[in-house]
Order: sequence, then structure tokens, then C-alpha cells
Amino acid sequence: MMEYDAEPIRGLPGRLPPGETILWQGGPDWRLFARSAFHLPLIGTYFAALGAAGLLSGSTTGALLTFGAGAFCLALLAFLAWAIASSTVYTLTNRRIVLRYGIAFTKCVNLPLQLVGAADLRPHGSGRGDVVLRMTGSVPLSWLLLWPHVRPWRMKVPEPMLRALPDADAFSASLARAVSEHASVASPSVQSPPPAGSFAGGAVA
Repeated sequence: MMEYDAEPIRGLPGRLPPGETILWQGGPDWRLFARSAFHLPLIGTYFAALGAAGLLSGSTTGALLTFGAGAFCLALLAFLAWAIASSTVYTLTNRRIVLRYGIAFTKCVNLPLQLVGAADLRPHGSGRGDVVLRMTGSVPLSWLLLWPHVRPWRMKVPEPMLRALPDADAFSASLARAVSEHASVASPSVQSPPPAGSFAGGAVA
């Protein structure tokens, strides 16, 4: 029995409090995750080039070993991508974004909407993509804790990242509406994020 098999609501650590509703829920597509997060095409090309170089130099045994090592590496990364995607649930409510993930040890990160300053979309075509969340205020987030659901190389100020979404456009639209509606009813003492237009799919490096 996995830890999150007993979740009262899939992807959430507990039942929703009164007034909170789920607006969207999803997770990574493992094939897209393998390509975009683990760069399988690039790694496959690398091993293929090494193997071809071995054949051209007359080292058939070395080439075969290289091709075998490459196939093993690709299979391992593909399995890891599948395991990560299968154990990950992203949830958007009218109050927060919840990231539930972890293969061996389950983690659950709550990101209040009032602390989401902007969201950038990195498209992968056909409505798919990654969505990076730029947080405002003091958010105690660790890059290692969030990995792999975090923007690469931003270790000092980690930016949570919803990876390989098959419906990234739909999520971005739902997030923009949720942040706008949340800001309109928030207390004046709470820092409000920029207008919904700030969520209109900026490019991410």
C-alpha cells in the first residue's frame, strides 16, 4: 500500500476546508517528461554518436558495448520518468496550488494563490508545456525538496514548476482566472498578484 493510497482526496493531504473547491487537477505526461526533463533524445544521440565513432575506428566490441550502455541508460531514465509522472498530482483550487509527488517518500507542497506573482508557460506544442510559478513574499522552498518539479538552475530563489502538462494551456487559463478571482476577494492587507494578463504564457528559458 502506497502512502497516498489513503488520501481522502486524490493529490491532497486532507479534506478541503469549507469554501475551497478544486478547479483543475492533473499530472505530467511521462513521455513528454522524459524528453523535456531528462533529455532522452539528446542522450540517445550522444550514445549513438559514440557507437558510430567506435564502428568507424574498427572497434566493433566497443561500439556494441556503447550501444548497450546507451540502451540501458535510456530505459532507466524512461522508467524513472514514468515513475515520477505516475506518483505526481498537481491540484489547483480557488485558494492554492498543491504539488504532491515522490516515488519512495511522498511530499506535499502548498502554494497559496496570493503568493503567486506570475506564471510563465514554456510550450512544447499541441497545448502541452511546463508552467513556472514565480512566488512573491517569503516562501520557504528548497530547490532539492522541489526537484524535479522546479525550474532548472534557479537554486538561490527556487521557482516551482509544473512539468510536462498535457493540457498546459487549459491549466494556465484556469490559474489566471483563479488568481484574478482570489485577488478580487482578498483582504486589502494581503499582497495581491499582478493582473491576470501576467499569466498569459511568457517564455521560459
